[in-house]
Amino acid sequence: ASKRAMQDAVDQLQPDALLVDAMTLDDDTPQLSLIKGDARSVSIAAASVIAKETRDAMMEQYAIEYPGYGFETHAGYGTPIHLQALDTLGVTPIHRKTFRPVKERL
Repeated sequence: ASKRAMQDAVDQLQPDALLVDAMTLDDDTPQLSLIKGDARSVSIAAASVIAKETRDAMMEQYAIEYPGYGFETHAGYGTPIHLQALDTLGVTPIHRKTFRPVKERL
């Protein structure tokens, strides 16, 4: 999911070069992959903070739209509370269908 999101961003932004945290993309754009990139690059660290803050805001909104899943506390991770909600409430349109616990419940 992370690679796909990054590739979508690259496709839309068409940057001259990429600085990537611990992975490479299958793309012709020149790129540098840094292990522990958020500790080694201010740019990667800043992008990480922005991504996490954006994700948290989205999860708070999803918690309102889909009450009972606990999105506001576990941010979509497969915690026991989240897995129990999948069992009792079912899969929502926002659940990633390729995530094993979701796939098993479809």
